[in-house]
Amino acid sequence: MEMMDNHSVNVDSGATKEPLKRGVDINYGIDDSPPWYLSIFMALQHYLTMIGAIVSIPFILTPALCMEDEDPSRGIIISTMIFVTGLVTYIQATWGCRLPIVQGGTISFLVPTLAILNLPQWKCPSKDVIAALDPEAKTELWQVRMRELSGAIAVSALFQVFIGYTGLVGKLLKIITPLTIVPTVSLVGLTLFSHASETASKHWGIAVGTIFLMTLFSQAMTGVNVPTLKYRKGHGLQIGWFPLFKLFPVLLTIVIMWSLCAILTATGVFPEGHPARTDVRIRVLQDASWFRVPYPGQFGLPTVTLAGVLGMLAGVLACTVESISYYPTVSQMCGAPPPPLHAINRGIGTEGLGTVLAGLWGSGNGTNTFGENVGAIGVTKVGSRRVIQWAALIMILQGVLNKFGAAFILIPDPVVGGIFCVMFGMISAFGLSALQYVDLRSARNLYILGLSIFFPLVLCLWLQDHPDFIQTGNETLDSTLSVLLGTSILVGGCLGCVLDNLIPGTAEERGLVAWSKEMALEVDSDETIESNTFDFPYGMSLLRRWKWTRHVPFLPTYKMKL
Repeated sequence: MEMMDNHSVNVDSGATKEPLKRGVDINYGIDDSPPWYLSIFMALQHYLTMIGAIVSIPFILTPALCMEDEDPSRGIIISTMIFVTGLVTYIQATWGCRLPIVQGGTISFLVPTLAILNLPQWKCPSKDVIAALDPEAKTELWQVRMRELSGAIAVSALFQVFIGYTGLVGKLLKIITPLTIVPTVSLVGLTLFSHASETASKHWGIAVGTIFLMTLFSQAMTGVNVPTLKYRKGHGLQIGWFPLFKLFPVLLTIVIMWSLCAILTATGVFPEGHPARTDVRIRVLQDASWFRVPYPGQFGLPTVTLAGVLGMLAGVLACTVESISYYPTVSQMCGAPPPPLHAINRGIGTEGLGTVLAGLWGSGNGTNTFGENVGAIGVTKVGSRRVIQWAALIMILQGVLNKFGAAFILIPDPVVGGIFCVMFGMISAFGLSALQYVDLRSARNLYILGLSIFFPLVLCLWLQDHPDFIQTGNETLDSTLSVLLGTSILVGGCLGCVLDNLIPGTAEERGLVAWSKEMALEVDSDETIESNTFDFPYGMSLLRRWKWTRHVPFLPTYKMKL
């Protein structure tokens, strides 16, 4: 609190005008520490904001792993994802970029995951064959696939660790232009449309109702606030107005539609075995243990193949660019100075390290900055790092409560399908939003955009229908080419990158001028030398004493320009 008071004095005295531009309207800045009881409440908001996105991933992942709907292990995977999310979030907020961001599972890794599991050796047997297996064989059926994914995720993420901690992020972004980002990110959502269709079609009424409520809450009712208690510094508890619909549209939609399905189940409208019933997978909750601590290698020692690693690199690259784009935005929201280059380097390196841990723990996914939680900072005006650290501890605790993770498996499939329709569409739109930087009147740009989005869809769909087409005589090479060419975000991103860097065009036409300003990477560390916002919590006096630390790209004493 003392830091905020001093900060206010500086603003009033005119010592600096920067705080007036950055976070003057926030309730708690990045270095502030609200009371512990308020911090826990604010942390719960961040937890509830990210939980909807986290639990949606296993609904696509587990069927591709050949896991039955009633398998209690689905709850274990959800609990593992929540646990790893909390662990990596704490590391990132405390020792990484030190911004109040949440790191968790991402849809971007699902595209290469499905390409890998689409290989002939990993395709699932028929449901009748799986049902006839004994429990041990069923477990091994999905765990051998999880070990393949775990190895691919962990090893591919070493690339992100390398470019982050060596400071190569900025150099990489010189060739990753907006016309590279658009196909890479937008194809994540476009490629997954079949999964949304499959789950939503199990009951279109419930799915459309889910889409309607999500649209109503997130678009039409964002200005509707509900009365609630809030704390104001110097005034104590007061009645305030909370933007419930703006902050929790996904959670509210799931709760309402889940409750509706429960009513229709209890009244017998949905017959036994109907996919919209809330008791279809009740055995998952009953069989789940109360407490279970996830641990590295819990599903066996990860395996590593060239095809898997190269395929997962597509997800790593997509997450790298997406996370970097959030750093300047979050810094502005929480009243921090512009993130210096060492913080950006360390943030990407730590994210890569988090993905390595996610792979070793067997979450079946990587880690990335949650855009939903970035939005939550803007809504709540709370940008405190301490709040995110509390949220991380809550996630770790919930990851140990195995029945909690299993409870989310009971969400009816049509509800999940409706959420998918909105979520995947938003991911595609987020990718297309990068077009604001380029000149869409340019025939050159339109050509690159159209080809880099359309051709990957054609190629990948054809390869899915003809998985045995690639026959070079080398099984490893066949698998590698099948995964690389079958991963739409990799094909589209590489095609857009190559064409945009080879076909002549001006910097303004390509959007490079506006994009470089948006990324705000060229920040000299001398500009923020007076601020300790991005310093390590411990050991800074020792680092400043050693001159060699000024040349290490991820240390707070780094002074070299990009």
